Amino acid sequence: MNAPRRNRNRSQFNLRSRMLMVGAGLGLCAVTLVGRAAYVQLVNSDFYQRQGEARYLREVPIATSRGMITDRNGEPVAVSTPVASIWVNPQELLRAPGRIPELAQALSLPVDELTAKLTQKADKEFMYLRRRMNPDVAEQIVALKIPGVFAQREFRRYYPQGEAMAHVLGFTNIDDHGQEGLELAFDEWLRGKPGAKKVIRDRKGAIVESIDLVRAAEPGKDLTLSIDRRIQFLAMRELRNAVTANEAAGGSIVIMDVATGEILAMANLPTYNPNSVSGATPDARRNRAVTDLVEPGSTMKPLTIATALQHRVVTPDTIIDTNPGYLSLGRYTIRDVPRNNGVLNVTGVITRSSNIGAAKIVARLPDQTFYDAVRAFGYGVAPHSGFPGESAGVVPSPGSPGWYGTTKTTMSYGYGLSVTPLQIAQAYSALANGGRVIQPTFVKGQHNEARQVIEPAVAQEVVRMMETVVTQGGAKQAAILGYHVAGKTGTARKNGPNGYERGHYNLLFAGVVPATNPRFAAVIVVNDPRGRLQYGGLVSAPVFHHVMEGTLRLMDVPPDDIQSWLAAQAAGKVGGNPLHNPAMLPVPQDPAEPNIDAEFNAAIPTATAPQPATPEVRQ
Repeated sequence: MNAPRRNRNRSQFNLRSRMLMVGAGLGLCAVTLVGRAAYVQLVNSDFYQRQGEARYLREVPIATSRGMITDRNGEPVAVSTPVASIWVNPQELLRAPGRIPELAQALSLPVDELTAKLTQKADKEFMYLRRRMNPDVAEQIVALKIPGVFAQREFRRYYPQGEAMAHVLGFTNIDDHGQEGLELAFDEWLRGKPGAKKVIRDRKGAIVESIDLVRAAEPGKDLTLSIDRRIQFLAMRELRNAVTANEAAGGSIVIMDVATGEILAMANLPTYNPNSVSGATPDARRNRAVTDLVEPGSTMKPLTIATALQHRVVTPDTIIDTNPGYLSLGRYTIRDVPRNNGVLNVTGVITRSSNIGAAKIVARLPDQTFYDAVRAFGYGVAPHSGFPGESAGVVPSPGSPGWYGTTKTTMSYGYGLSVTPLQIAQAYSALANGGRVIQPTFVKGQHNEARQVIEPAVAQEVVRMMETVVTQGGAKQAAILGYHVAGKTGTARKNGPNGYERGHYNLLFAGVVPATNPRFAAVIVVNDPRGRLQYGGLVSAPVFHHVMEGTLRLMDVPPDDIQSWLAAQAAGKVGGNPLHNPAMLPVPQDPAEPNIDAEFNAAIPTATAPQPATPEVRQ
């Protein structure tokens, strides 16, 4: 009887203890869960909210277009067109390998190549497959609903003028950032700021809903250039004709508005297509008018004479005796070509392009005075046009290692210093603008302050002197019927690694028009022609004629020499309105007669005893 009673009491005691333990455990769990819930939802709610959003909420960029570039008349020369880029999440696509061949076919890629790319990026969540596609084609690829494949809106730059404005505009890279030319110079202004928005994506990466605009996209600002696309096209066409006809290696042309410094046209050959840059060489992409240096040759003589007139060491009527056709400088001798020009006044020195005359005039100037004047015209100083990579040129200074006993003499007629075509255009603009140098610009309406370097009367006198080069000298083919033209030819042998190269030349012409009230200055450089014509007056001057004749018509500049046009009309050579009637070029000189090597050998001092004048050849 006693044994059963003990077992019953033990059983009652154990049940109570167990119930207490279970209750305590459940209570502790409840407190823990409530505490955890309070921590998650109240204390650390931001963290878990972010973690949740990270699994479905994404911030995606909003593409913005680059600012448009227009010419001075508002015609677009660089625009951004919408394109699309196909991208993929490699991790997601590799989980569906059966769709890879379909995608490869849509992209016109070998299956093995696409598979290899995906495998290499297997640990990534983003990879471009094709950039800058036609949006319609990209939409068709996305419509295949291949896992992990998406399209992204972008913009691509398009240049309607193609090669004609390639060197001025430059181009952009695949991310639409400026790489060369004005696209690079004004990249920050043109680029704009991409926007961003928050979207909800499903598990396959497709956008379900746009929920918030994080940052609005700001389009790039437009840019209006000083370039006139009509004049630009005309300049490129005539430069190409001259380079082709004379079998030249290349050439450059610059046209400036003398009063504002605005560049109306700038073209170079060789050139490239900015819409397809991949096939262009660095040599073709170089803007030679801004970066390449040439010796100015005889185009330097008007600046030399302007400096002499400014410092009163000569007057326009000062007599310069160039007899007997050569000049001894110690053990060096220079000569005039094509003839012994005899006794000349200062105007005749320019008309006849006399090396001896320029040398005798510059001898009256102190070295430092002449050097300072050359620098004042902008030689040896960067033009600060805003174009990337522009060259300052090379002008030796008195007392420097590059300054020799004959340096000032040779500089007076264009050897021993190097400048860019843009710098020559700037200097001639100063002569045409009353002696004021103005900083060149590619932006319409950007008015820079002018700097007076010579007196207006001196500048006008030199321009009148340069008219004789076109009417009486070696640049008759630069003449434009109905207009007074002032200019100067130049023929300079190229300087190579081993010194001056025989048979290789730069042929130049620099001029202003209309000469009585100058509006435009233009410089043409033809590089290394291999044809029979080897003089600036025969090769570069005709380019000036054709381009500036068209420019004067396009800009509605009235004739300043109506008498010559009336005379030509009376002779039956022209008819109609002089503003819309092409002038006839003077009869070309005999191309077989000039001896360009003789001119160069006469221009560069040589250590020889004085000799009789060289046989007559025409400059």
